[in-house]
Amino acid sequence: MFLELKCIMLCKIQMAGNLLKTSSLSVRTKLLHQTGLSLYNTSHGFHEEDIKKKLQQFPGGSVDLQKEDSGIGILTLNNPSKMNAFSGVMMLQLLEKVIELENWTEGKGLIVRGAKNTFSSGSDLNAVKALATPEDGMTLCMFMQNTLTRLMRLPLISVALIQGRALGGGAEVTTACDFRLMTADGEIRFVHREMGIVPSWGGGARLVELLGARQALKVLSGALSLDAARALSLGMVEEVLRASDEAGCLQEARAWLGQFTQGPPQVIRALKRSVSSGRELCLEEALQMEKELVGTVWGGPANREAIARKGKFNK
Repeated sequence: MFLELKCIMLCKIQMAGNLLKTSSLSVRTKLLHQTGLSLYNTSHGFHEEDIKKKLQQFPGGSVDLQKEDSGIGILTLNNPSKMNAFSGVMMLQLLEKVIELENWTEGKGLIVRGAKNTFSSGSDLNAVKALATPEDGMTLCMFMQNTLTRLMRLPLISVALIQGRALGGGAEVTTACDFRLMTADGEIRFVHREMGIVPSWGGGARLVELLGARQALKVLSGALSLDAARALSLGMVEEVLRASDEAGCLQEARAWLGQFTQGPPQVIRALKRSVSSGRELCLEEALQMEKELVGTVWGGPANREAIARKGKFNK
């Protein structure tokens, strides 16, 4: 009798575990299926409108978006008097631009850069000082994790163009892009330890994915300064650019990104979604997502044209 009861209890525990796992995975799948969904909402104690009102009190700078006919977007962090540090208003504008990019169906790629030959020095200290309580810190953390996760999940192939310094939150922003390019005089540095905090915009978790746990721990706990050569050797960046001026670097970044965005938007966007699902979902759900993506392009114009060309090549 005791063994029977034990078996029944074990079965129930296993069933409950499977149910929780299925539920959790379904939520993740939903997040990847639908644009505009965030990690945190009111069920997590996150009230977006409250933090928006607080951030609105800290003006300065702007986040600018240029959408080119080629399907490449240029997102510029523009607050050069403070090394492109994020003011409260810039944090709000970043979310607005990400939402605009989510709805840009013709888009294929995105370059994220800073104005005036520097990337970003992180958060504006005026906002940081005013939002000094643990509660404020947690709310800001959820807001920026929401925004940068949506940036990471955009169906656009993204690259961070790192000129000059990317410090603290600026370094975290670079990890939300698919790729990173860097100038010879550039620097990436997670300075959080020296500020008595940890990365709060998702940069710590994404850094582990990029570098592995051991190297990420070294970079974070050592507050290491990654120059171009070191960042390249660690695999943090793809290439060191030849140009150093703003126009030349942007031209080089466009050319580099262009090799991955050739083709119709629906194909490039489906490829990016496929990779995002493979990164974030379990194998079974990633395969299901891939199946659904196939249905959006198989037999489509690009597919039919490619088959016709292939037939001609074989003659």
